Amino acid sequence: MFITDYPNVRNEKQMKKPLLDVLFASKKRKDALLLLQEGPQEMEYLLKSLDTTRQALLPQIKILKEHQLVFEYDDSYELTSIGKLLVDYIKPLVGTLETFDTDIDFWGTRDLDFIPSHLLKEIGCLDKCGVIYPELIHIYDAHKSYHETCAISNSLFAVTTFVYPDFYEMFTRFIASNIKSTIVMSPSLYNQLKTERYSHFKQLLNSDLMCFFLYPEEMNFLSFGYNDYQFVMTPLKNKGEFDIKHLLCSSNKAREWGKKLCDYYFKDSTPVTEIY
Repeated sequence: MFITDYPNVRNEKQMKKPLLDVLFASKKRKDALLLLQEGPQEMEYLLKSLDTTRQALLPQIKILKEHQLVFEYDDSYELTSIGKLLVDYIKPLVGTLETFDTDIDFWGTRDLDFIPSHLLKEIGCLDKCGVIYPELIHIYDAHKSYHETCAISNSLFAVTTFVYPDFYEMFTRFIASNIKSTIVMSPSLYNQLKTERYSHFKQLLNSDLMCFFLYPEEMNFLSFGYNDYQFVMTPLKNKGEFDIKHLLCSSNKAREWGKKLCDYYFKDSTPVTEIY
């Protein structure tokens, strides 16, 4: 007789939920597991963090215990070995889902190919970001709120394929406020500045507070950058179309992700010290 022929074994297996259901069918179970990734926690901490009652949480904890994901001692809970392994996998996925859930219509219509694969896997860092929908009449001032935080920062970093018509006036104000600006440009933007805005470009280039760099390849996005307070990103739409919707983030986690994205393009760029 095989072990699966024993009625008790078969019945016990039939009572178990699939692990996917255990992990994702209940928000309380999922959130409790994520809290326990930080280490053993007392029940009171879980109740306060999840803003729930003991009566509501205990049935969910019971399911986690039955599926060998957590164990209990003295009214405290801790992840088991397989619980730790699974949470290590689901945390990035949960972050990614929460990022896209902020505005699935925005994310689903954007071309994200410019983001390197290792950072695309960490896009869950942007889960607290908002999508800004400026009115069409504000097309030349679409990033106004971001520029306001630039004006009170010590430094800013931008990777861009375009500049606003008032870019010279804006960066002149930044220079007057002793703000250091680092700009990574696309080849097409460099050519535009040297042919259409030569004198302004030259004056900014001569400032010790302005550092221009040239990225050697075309860029399939509009712009992104960060300052001391925020990260902003304006991708193109899937077919290369442009609109003024953009992502604006204020969390440290999002800014760190944005810095990594800027560094990725910066490392392959060359300094522009004079206009050729």
